[in-house]
Amino acid sequence: MNNTPLSLTSSAVKRVETLIDQEGQQGAMLRVTVSGGGCAGFQYGFSFSNEKTDDDVLIHQDGITIVTDNISLLYLAGAQIDFSEDLVGSSFSISNPNSKSSCSCGTSFSV
Repeated sequence: MNNTPLSLTSSAVKRVETLIDQEGQQGAMLRVTVSGGGCAGFQYGFSFSNEKTDDDVLIHQDGITIVTDNISLLYLAGAQIDFSEDLVGSSFSISNPNSKSSCSCGTSFSV
């Protein structure tokens, strides 16, 4: 098991690098958040950010900086972000050991 509070698979690292290049946002951080909502109670959010707030935690991995706030990190501790592509499409997914259940779309969960 990975000892970092939040990690990316090699596939997710490559996809984030590609998206940063496509957006022309060199130096941008991957912001991962948890907020109330979704069909299971909480939902994940992904965006790129160039700013850090006082309650943000930075996680560095393979040239990518993940940023999340302290509250979201409580729900994300030990989680791993993956990226997959298949005939149906492509998507990021989170394997979260804190999640008791999730919806079929994989973007919301309950604890």
